[in-house]
Amino acid sequence: MNFENILSTSNQGVATITINRPSKLNALNKATIEELHQAFKAADQDKDIKVIVVTGSGEKAFVAGADISEFANFDVENGGKLAAKGQEILFDYVQNLSTPVIAAVNGFALGGGLELAMSAHFRIASDNAKMGLPEVSLGVIPGYGGTQRLPQLIGKGRAMEMIMTAGMIDAQTALSYGLVNHVVTQEELLPLAEKIAGKIIKNSSVAIAKAIDAINANYKDGINGFEVEVKHFGDCFGTEDFKEGTTAFLEKRKADFPGK
Repeated sequence: MNFENILSTSNQGVATITINRPSKLNALNKATIEELHQAFKAADQDKDIKVIVVTGSGEKAFVAGADISEFANFDVENGGKLAAKGQEILFDYVQNLSTPVIAAVNGFALGGGLELAMSAHFRIASDNAKMGLPEVSLGVIPGYGGTQRLPQLIGKGRAMEMIMTAGMIDAQTALSYGLVNHVVTQEELLPLAEKIAGKIIKNSSVAIAKAIDAINANYKDGINGFEVEVKHFGDCFGTEDFKEGTTAFLEKRKADFPGK
């Protein structure tokens, strides 16, 4: 699959999707969002891919925001459609993928960039990373899930301050807030992502997919996360992965999960 704005590669069960618009600090435009959707969809459907890593090209930015020139002249209707479409095909889509997604945040992750990182199942960052939601400085609010996911991740008060001030936080602050799981040098960032991915790959992809769905259920209106957990727990007992995992444990050997 050929892309203009992103790169997509795979190696030993890990797909790496790189936003590749360095001259624009990897800003998200409509074309890039659509290409990201296609790349994530293809990786999720590939049975050989067990983990997806998303990052930005170059050393300055993960994604420095949305491409403002595309929507500066939008009216109310078009603005609403822009947010709804983006959430549908990328941000909500990534959050609900059954394949684990790690955001490797290298440099600036602002606006839509931070919203993309927050859509991933968890985040790691380089020590030069800067994160923020500056939308109110443009007279608009975060529209790709930022007002919802940021409070879930760091708490209401801190999210309110970040959004209202339109300020940035550094990587260490993001780590202390729980917004990212690890902070390393830029050179260590992708190797760390690959190391974590390697640990994930050793486990049951079927169980991991069910765990992702159960965890996400806690944040969905009208859905009882505990009930989803109970159902998925029971469903696991009917999988080949469960049979292999328990048998391997009893036989004191490493499991070789078939992913079924």
